[in-house]
Amino acid sequence: MGHSEGLQGRSIGKPDDYRIVVQGILPESYSDRLGGLCIVHEEIGNQRPVTILVGPIRDQAELSGVLNTLYELHRPILEVLRLPPTD
Repeated sequence: MGHSEGLQGRSIGKPDDYRIVVQGILPESYSDRLGGLCIVHEEIGNQRPVTILVGPIRDQAELSGVLNTLYELHRPILEVLRLPPTD
């Protein structure tokens, strides 16, 4: 597989949208601390509540910063998903 095959549909230098799910509830006031991502809380059935973070992340350095912040907050990361580009 060539290097460009994994990047199809991606614009270099343009942020990608991500969806990150963590266990527990994060206050909406943490949005600035987490790169301005939108914070939504969800409870599914009898499971523990989760926080869903959604929004653009510029690059891998910013993604690393968000993930490190979640780690420092002792929030188990359940999912990290790069969303498909929208047209």
